[in-house]
Amino acid sequence: MTRRVKEFVDIGDHSSLDELIGKLNELRDSLPPECSAELKLRGDDVFGRRITITYLRDQTEEEAEIERRYAEAAKDAKERELERLQRELGKVCYEAPGKRSKLRIVG
Repeated sequence: MTRRVKEFVDIGDHSSLDELIGKLNELRDSLPPECSAELKLRGDDVFGRRITITYLRDQTEEEAEIERRYAEAAKDAKERELERLQRELGKVCYEAPGKRSKLRIVG
């Protein structure tokens, strides 16, 4: 199953209505099918206003590979940290007499 990625497209200052319509038509034609694009007006009078279009697209194979590498690296780091903590605290054992689990430290 592929993940979906939220893509943002900002349209900054525009000089004319025809130019804005042209940019929006070009963007609409380049969107993937069934992407459910949303348009929002953002910004303020100080920093300027912009039109932001967001839509969901399928994750590329390159993005998926990068995400896998980072997920594996994060998992490895968590496992190393868990091992370090277990060495510091001693071996942790779980006992399950009846319905309640008890935790005891051995070592």
